[in-house]
Amino acid sequence: MNIQQIKQRFGVIGNAPGLNRALEVAAQVAPTDISVLVTGESGTGKEIIPQVIHHLSTRKHGSYIAVNCGAIPEGTIDSELFGHEKGAFTGASGSRKGYFEEADGGTIFLDEVAELPQQTQVRLLRVLETGEFIRVGSSKVIKTNVRVVAATNENMAEAIRKNKFREDLLYRLSTVPIKLPPLRERKEDIHLLFRKFAADFAEKYRMPSIKLDDDAVYALEKYKWPGNIRQLKNVVEQISVIESEREISLDKIKTYLPEEVISGVPSIVGSKSEGGDSFSDRELIYKFLFDMKRDMNELKKLVIELLNGNKDVDLTGSQRDVLNRVYSDISNEDSKKLLESGIRDEVRDESSFDGQEEVTIVDSDYQDHVEVEESLSLEEREMEFVKKALEKHHGKRKDAAKELGISERTLYRKIKEYNLK
Repeated sequence: MNIQQIKQRFGVIGNAPGLNRALEVAAQVAPTDISVLVTGESGTGKEIIPQVIHHLSTRKHGSYIAVNCGAIPEGTIDSELFGHEKGAFTGASGSRKGYFEEADGGTIFLDEVAELPQQTQVRLLRVLETGEFIRVGSSKVIKTNVRVVAATNENMAEAIRKNKFREDLLYRLSTVPIKLPPLRERKEDIHLLFRKFAADFAEKYRMPSIKLDDDAVYALEKYKWPGNIRQLKNVVEQISVIESEREISLDKIKTYLPEEVISGVPSIVGSKSEGGDSFSDRELIYKFLFDMKRDMNELKKLVIELLNGNKDVDLTGSQRDVLNRVYSDISNEDSKKLLESGIRDEVRDESSFDGQEEVTIVDSDYQDHVEVEESLSLEEREMEFVKKALEKHHGKRKDAAKELGISERTLYRKIKEYNLK
């Protein structure tokens, strides 16, 4: 049976290369017992492929059972698929065959297979590998000869990464993968489908069929169709019922197409990071970092001017408050040495945050070293400052670090470096 005959038999509309390829692969694998995984966005018509496979196979006289895995509660999915014995759980008043037992010799279609719970995935893997399963509440092994075709609109690689789906089960299910293209990649088929649906609804509601002008056809082909064929069908039905005019213009068709929200702002994939922080939390942290960098640059400018001997620096009120608070107990000459030796280290030390990527803040505008001649060793003076701050605050590192204008981590490193008690 060629592609055109398959389309006529199963009511498939369209001539897009992606659609033709999917039907061609389905026809080729139908005579075998190979497991097939159909992928594609929601509304692309994935349920057609397992029907084609079943009816073109040697199992066409056997049962064909379609199961929506996402519609069955987790607590009863094992019983639905594999059956149960009397008394296996509350309400099990008798034994019952599952879908795999009922479909023996036929085909079972597992739609939304990515929604299966982990325990059920293990059972399904055993059926695919050995053809055996056990009813819920039983110890007797039952054999079955079932062809499994599964479908999903999920990103399976992402589902595996999140431990939502078993990797070994994916390999068993997708011996032959078939991908159905979204409607936006089948632009040449959109008007064909519109006309088909319009004719169907005209017959259903006993009214003349609606038609599109050229501008309306162009608008349909440019639209992204996030809901794919299902959305197009709903739009055609709405227009057929609501509009009194049978020829639909561009302005009229636009009222039935939801506006698309397009964001040009880059985003980070995933709602949670490994550390558990949401994207908005990271935004706040990065904003804080860059605000801190800006403030630090302003302070560095001020300090460099002071070190260069510019005594006429016009300080703002906030700048005076910062300097008075940080260096209230340190003389002017001493503050020069402390700032020169510690301020750049402090920026780098504070650039790493737990659970986040390391952010290194480097100010290229002020990397020239300011040389200050001093007879005393900077290292000795720095040790004196640390000792003085610790003594003043009775060994409380948090208060001493605040007094020195450095972080507790930097203070702890200085204490170890100078072997202070």
